[in-house]
Formats: sequence, structure tokens, C-alpha cells
Amino acid sequence: MEIYEGWKNHLLPKKELKNEISKVANERIAICESCFYHSNNRSNYKSLRKDDHCTDCGCTLAAKTKCMSCSCPRDKWKAVITKEEENIIDKNG
Repeated sequence: MEIYEGWKNHLLPKKELKNEISKVANERIAICESCFYHSNNRSNYKSLRKDDHCTDCGCTLAAKTKCMSCSCPRDKWKAVITKEEENIIDKNG
């Protein structure tokens, strides 16, 4: 369910949250780009996938980094809202 939130925020972000989502995602992407588990940083890693993704959790980083209730499986970055808060946002939006 977490990656669904990230894809939703990537493709159809709520207007009032768009800037915050973008800010958080940019901070997270910068962290991911320097991480060993980023698909571009693994010299012996082979994949048919063309997207930037985490080789630990398998998520597409364009979506994962926009999931506000998600955290990095390697504790490189934390969720900025709880899953309960995300559910409230969804119900009210």
C-alpha cells in the first residue's frame, strides 16, 4: 500500500501538498543517489529495469521518495507523516 501512496503523490499530488511533497522527495532523492543500494551505484548489479530503484526494497525511487508515510528500509530517511495521518488526508481530499 505504501508504494501506491508514492505513485499517487507522483502522478496526482494534492494541490495543497504539491510543494511539500516535491521538497521532501528532492531531499530523499539526494540521499538515495549517494546510497550503495541505488540501482546506479551497484557495479555488479544487472537488471532489465531502466528506472532508478532501490536494490534493497525494490521500489521505484520516483514513487517511493514521494510517499510521505514511507521510510527508507535502511533508515537513511524517515516518514514525515504517519499512516493514520495519510488516511485522514485521503478521506478529506
